[in-house]
Amino acid sequence: MYKTIIGKKIGMTNYFCDDGSVIPVTVCELGPCTIIQKKTVVTDGYSAIKLGYMNAKESSFTKPILQDFKNKNLPQKKILSEINHFDTKLDIGDEIRCEIFDEGDIVTVTGISKGKGYTGVVKKYGFKGGKKTHGSNFHRSPGAIGNCAYPGEIWKGQKMPGRHGNKKITIKNLKIMKIIKEKNIVLISGSIPGKTNSIIRVKAKAT
Repeated sequence: MYKTIIGKKIGMTNYFCDDGSVIPVTVCELGPCTIIQKKTVVTDGYSAIKLGYMNAKESSFTKPILQDFKNKNLPQKKILSEINHFDTKLDIGDEIRCEIFDEGDIVTVTGISKGKGYTGVVKKYGFKGGKKTHGSNFHRSPGAIGNCAYPGEIWKGQKMPGRHGNKKITIKNLKIMKIIKEKNIVLISGSIPGKTNSIIRVKAKAT
């Protein structure tokens, strides 16, 4: 079983340990999340719960979704996400907060990396490029991509210019350094994907 919660990335700072060492940490707001739906094998073919995060206006939803919130007497949530591994004791309307984690827990964080638009191979993959001298006509180009007579096509997966970033990234083995329960703030060691206020999912194995 796993402990999972949805939150957002606030920013980065430094954390001073008891031994005087300094560790870069990411400040995250985790929860509170409300259980919107509970799926079972009998009714849905699999077991899962749907978490809702961040309150939203009624105008943000279609009528069927809005009516579903009203029928369950639940607040409208902007971010909805399913979780497959969860505590079976949880039920619709229950809240999940950052208290489910403990300081020192090893977590896995998933988020969407920063989008950097259409970039070339030098910025995207760190290609060296050509000489910067006058008249070389080869500065930041990818270079030759041919392969002579065989197989006469571009290799699958060839590193080429294109969209950079804006991908789902998962970082494992990060450590929770500090939990501020009254503010739902958690300090996680290292960096995590995404820009400020981007949505993240944090998961840890339950002990």
